[in-house]
Amino acid sequence: MRRAGFTLIEVVVAIFIAAVMFSIGYRALSQAMTERDAIKVAQQRITEIQRGMRLVAQDFAQIEARAARDTDSSGELRPAVSAGGSDDILVTFSRAGWSNPAGLQRPAEQRVRYRFLDGSLVREHWLSVDPALNTEPRQRVLLSRLKSVEIRFLDPVSRRWGTTWPMATASGPVSPMNVDDVLLPRPLAIELTVVFEDWGRVQRVFEIPT
Repeated sequence: MRRAGFTLIEVVVAIFIAAVMFSIGYRALSQAMTERDAIKVAQQRITEIQRGMRLVAQDFAQIEARAARDTDSSGELRPAVSAGGSDDILVTFSRAGWSNPAGLQRPAEQRVRYRFLDGSLVREHWLSVDPALNTEPRQRVLLSRLKSVEIRFLDPVSRRWGTTWPMATASGPVSPMNVDDVLLPRPLAIELTVVFEDWGRVQRVFEIPT
């Protein structure tokens, strides 16, 4: 009469089957965790791009016709919107609507500058439109891992796109008679084209309120 229990061969076969099932389950679990991490990284990237583009849209929507003092040299008046003449500086402009939820003693206007530095779109701003000479701006990276950035401006008169602004230069010194034409003109729209390393080419056109 056979004694109840398992033979050595049966135990070995059972262990082998359990090992195979564990191996299959481990690979499935590992793949699921890898995919979860990849989805999390992709979501963070999408959030970064959406946040950066939203801030760009807010900045351009608040551009105002307000000349500002040059902070780098002589302190001369600069146009409300200025672009061209520098490799890394994309555009400099004055903007209103700077939110102040804490009720700090500061103006609601900002002087903002966009730069393309080390593969990133960097936003720089001063705490006032007319800061002291050689005042260092505060920086914030809006978009990273970029191959290139290009900004163009739509002239409201000629309806042509250009890469510099103002498109017309003053023939003489700025005076109360020509300050509106020389320092205060704003483009009808701004076109921003960025080429991401991972997302490719993205282009947006922002209407500038007048």
